[in-house]
Amino acid sequence: KNINRFMKRRNFVQLAGLGAGALMLPTSMMGTNIAAEALLEPGLDIATKKSLADVALNTARSLGASYADARIGRYLNQYVFTREDKVQNVVNTESFGIGVRVIANGTWGFASTNDVTDAGIKKATQQAVAIAKANSKIQTEPVTLAPVEAHGEVSWKTPIVKDFREVPVSEKVELLLDANSAAMNAGANFVNSALFMVNEQKYFASTDGSYIDQDIHRIWPTFDVTAIDRTAGKFKSRSALSAPMGMGYEYLDGLESEKLVGPAGLKLYRNSYDIIEDATLAAKQAKEMLTAESVQPGKYDLVLEPNHLGLTIHESVGHPLELDRVLGYEANYAGTSFATLDKWKSGDFKYGSDKVNIVADKTQPHSLGAVGYDDEGVKTKKWDLIRNGILVNYEAIRDQVKIIDQNESHGCCYAQSWNDVQFQRMPNVSLEPGKEKYSVEEMIKDVEKGIYIAGRGSYSIDQQRYNFQFGGTVFYEIKDGKIVGMQNDVAYQSNTQEFWNSCVKICDESDYRLFGSFFDGKGQPSQVSAVSHGSSTSRFKDVNVINTGRSI
Repeated sequence: KNINRFMKRRNFVQLAGLGAGALMLPTSMMGTNIAAEALLEPGLDIATKKSLADVALNTARSLGASYADARIGRYLNQYVFTREDKVQNVVNTESFGIGVRVIANGTWGFASTNDVTDAGIKKATQQAVAIAKANSKIQTEPVTLAPVEAHGEVSWKTPIVKDFREVPVSEKVELLLDANSAAMNAGANFVNSALFMVNEQKYFASTDGSYIDQDIHRIWPTFDVTAIDRTAGKFKSRSALSAPMGMGYEYLDGLESEKLVGPAGLKLYRNSYDIIEDATLAAKQAKEMLTAESVQPGKYDLVLEPNHLGLTIHESVGHPLELDRVLGYEANYAGTSFATLDKWKSGDFKYGSDKVNIVADKTQPHSLGAVGYDDEGVKTKKWDLIRNGILVNYEAIRDQVKIIDQNESHGCCYAQSWNDVQFQRMPNVSLEPGKEKYSVEEMIKDVEKGIYIAGRGSYSIDQQRYNFQFGGTVFYEIKDGKIVGMQNDVAYQSNTQEFWNSCVKICDESDYRLFGSFFDGKGQPSQVSAVSHGSSTSRFKDVNVINTGRSI
């Protein structure tokens, strides 16, 4: 029955092309349309990749480049979109080519091509060197790279259990349609769902002596359900509480061992996800929102769960500690940063309370940003950004770290494709869990007047990443240590330093979970990257809450 239901829609899927569902995607994530079966075709073998990369490196040297790297990339994407009982689109794409970056006359140059032959690569490399030499006429200070280890021939792969490419499209479609059906049966009036799956096959080689082959997988199931009160003329929506993950299709197995039950019966997920269960609850909660009371503005203790807090970490810590943003090199795309070098140099800038320990970690299991090596061939690692509330470091790459008196790249350089030049991107940035055993239930019992917020929502933050406002997915009032009911129209306002200094308690590691951003934008021309943020449920004292449903 299920297979027949899918087959009846097959003609629609084929004719849809790059239609409604794909319109929401960044153009950079697209490539050539291919059949789903073509995703499984093997790419170039490693020996061939090495030979082709050497063409770029040798050509660059012969033209006077002091440094060169080559990235051969095969980027495979599959996206599935549905609405209620219909398939909107199934998109399969492949993008393949090589990007060559050089330093000549102390200046960067970059060029790329999808002509991955000896002749095509030589031409692109010649262009990269010519660009560098032309730019050197206005370069005021030569590029200086931090030293990096020569890794030789190495490889790294996302430790997946089930490759999404091996799972039939019909099975993926059926899962989304079953989730939609569950939501509709639970009272939703509208529902749409999507499944994003990405495989990056990347080969990096440099004149430093590294030849690195990596196979990276990411997945993101998501949906939105809407319930309508036609009499009152109102509607409410609830989005998925899933997180994008650096995992294979096993993330959708919904294992009981990875499922947590939160306040008010919320189902919370760690390293697996039950989309049907979540969609069912989402419909019930959307209906409940239709009659929930609107929040009274004022000061509240906020109990923020990880799927919500991750976005706040992303915007108020991850972005402002990007060194290029701190230095003003990045300004047009979402501004600079309040966390200027003088604050770091002082050694005592209180970014947050002494409970706040925030780390960058490109090795974090199941995270979106987990890789073995970055796009400069630097082995990835973990490092402190904020320790005991004090700002101690930034996020920097090979040509930046000298500015902060360091001689080792942090390993957070990335390009969204072979066709784009790599540059400094946000690593996974996470709040460490509390060291003492402390549960969400205990935290709520300690709150006299507060609001529990789960899931991400709308947000706004200024051009220095300082003053902000955040919403969420679902909100529950806490009164005298108990959840007393759902609320609507909640958003909190603060500034980064005030907010993180109001952090008074963090649950232990048993509650630790990841939030993720699958399409995080930066740069001009803009690029996207994927990054995760981990945390346990945390409490923030006396935060200003506004009512978003009231006109000013």
